[in-house]
Amino acid sequence: MEDTEISPIANPLAGPKLTKKLFKLVKHSAKEKTLRRGVKEVVKSIRKGKKGLCVIAGDIYPIDVISHLPVYCEKMDIPYVFVGSKADLGAAAGTKRPTSCILATDLDSSSTPEKIKQKYTKLRSELSKISG
Repeated sequence: MEDTEISPIANPLAGPKLTKKLFKLVKHSAKEKTLRRGVKEVVKSIRKGKKGLCVIAGDIYPIDVISHLPVYCEKMDIPYVFVGSKADLGAAAGTKRPTSCILATDLDSSSTPEKIKQKYTKLRSELSKISG
């Protein structure tokens, strides 16, 4: 992970262990084609009622681009967390371009393997602990 300027609103910020777990879940979601990338797609999916896990990059400038996402996620009862780098988030999501945010959806559907469901449930509980 590169040394980048993290935004002051990046709270809760995932630690190194949690970031690694999140990126594994993001990679699986990208492989299963249940991942939404970018602010426009994420907001559209949330508005349509999709549930999942929102991961937001903490080094976005200007911050106004993503400043509404945490509030929107809280309103729709979707857990969210910030990670340090948009480049690392993009790489985990399976793209060459940096990604400002992603929404991993359908992680608890019937077609998802049991192992991934357990990881998702565990991550949700961890996120609820750090977000208060």
